[in-house]
Amino acid sequence: MSAQLSTHSTAVLRDRLSILGGLASAIVIWMLPSWAQAQAAEAAEAANNVATTEALDTLWVVIAAAMVFFMQAGFLAVEVGFVRPRNIAMVAMKNLVDWVAVSMAFMLVGFGLMFGTSLGGMLGGAGGDLLMAAGIDRFGMRGFTFFMFQLAFCGTAATVVSGAMSERTGFVPYLFTSFVVGLIIYPLFGHWAWGNLLVEDNQPLLVRVGFHDFAGSTVVHSLGGWVGLMGAWLVGPRIGRLDADGNVRAMRGYSVPFAVLGTIILWFGWWGFNGGSTLALNDQVGPIITNTNLSAAAGGFVAFAHCWFVQGKADLNEKFIGGILGGLVSITACCDVLDPSRSLLVGGLAGVLHNYGYDFILKRAKIDDPVGAIPIHLICGIFGTLCVAMGDSSKLGGRAWQEILIVQCFGVLACMVWTIGCSLVLFVGLKTTIGLRVSPEEEVAGLNIEGEFMQPEEQGDQLEVDMDMLDSLMND
Repeated sequence: MSAQLSTHSTAVLRDRLSILGGLASAIVIWMLPSWAQAQAAEAAEAANNVATTEALDTLWVVIAAAMVFFMQAGFLAVEVGFVRPRNIAMVAMKNLVDWVAVSMAFMLVGFGLMFGTSLGGMLGGAGGDLLMAAGIDRFGMRGFTFFMFQLAFCGTAATVVSGAMSERTGFVPYLFTSFVVGLIIYPLFGHWAWGNLLVEDNQPLLVRVGFHDFAGSTVVHSLGGWVGLMGAWLVGPRIGRLDADGNVRAMRGYSVPFAVLGTIILWFGWWGFNGGSTLALNDQVGPIITNTNLSAAAGGFVAFAHCWFVQGKADLNEKFIGGILGGLVSITACCDVLDPSRSLLVGGLAGVLHNYGYDFILKRAKIDDPVGAIPIHLICGIFGTLCVAMGDSSKLGGRAWQEILIVQCFGVLACMVWTIGCSLVLFVGLKTTIGLRVSPEEEVAGLNIEGEFMQPEEQGDQLEVDMDMLDSLMND
């Protein structure tokens, strides 16, 4: 009897387990589509988040590129403000033509030379991507927005030259200079420092040794400053700028308010210049823009105070504005590795350095730079590049500041040698062929794009072209 009960209980238990197993299977089968749908929904949401992030990053780079392009208007206004009224039309046209020339040159060869597949770390384009930015479409929208952002940087480097050589350089030589800067001078050095930004497998010369120039204190500004220095030296000072004894004569600019407007535009554009160099809308953008603004403010404040109390207010307007721009240039290399307090220090030191550099270039070296481009972009650009050694070492590979400083000096020296060499070949070639400088008659009368005399009624200062005055100026 007990055996029968045991057998019966076992059967009942087996039946119940079978029923439970069937129910469990039914529940699993019923839930499986829901689980699969949930997994698919999560995957779709993750993909959508990635796409949204990429879209926002791309949008930020586009906005930053537009801000940097708008800096062309800032450079134009600063230059128009500091040159004499009879030359403002030519200065304005040069700031337009350099963008035209650079846009074509950078697309034809410059972009491929700078960001194409590297040949031994020295130049790009080795992978068949040299001409017409070949292969950029494989990067999708990111590739084209990256091109526009980098084109705006190239345009900035070319524009620096315009200010340093204003009021006596011919239109055609300047057009050719802008084209060469965008075609080879800027892109080749740019490849050494930034050649892995698009093709990440590239190992360019300066990248390999650890050179750090976040947004271009050297790559953009010092390079343009070196070209401007060589050009201003070879073209010579403006007629009447120096007397017979080599003393500097004052030449009043057109409009300080114009120069101030240009400075504000540049200040605004620099937020995109540095902030956009992250190439993504990430948590670095806010601190970078903050550091940029603080350095500019400190540069202007210290330059103004130094000129007022130490230098007897000489060229106060030029030094105040130059101090602000010098602070912006200096922080450009190191804005991603400094904290706000050190950004203030960099800007303040740049303000003093700018003032001494301004006087040295004009009064000691006798190089006539009508808008102060050389102390702003060259001197402060070098200084800012070296200030990377003040940065957070954890963001610089954990290296000691001494090692960082040596590498930064090497990068500055490489830029100097390359750019001076190219500039000498370029300007000497122009000087001995089509000429670099306009005729004395044109210079005294004022320049326009046609290369003819400006009529007195077309000039803001009602200049009368007088050959006796020209002879007097030439004899000084």
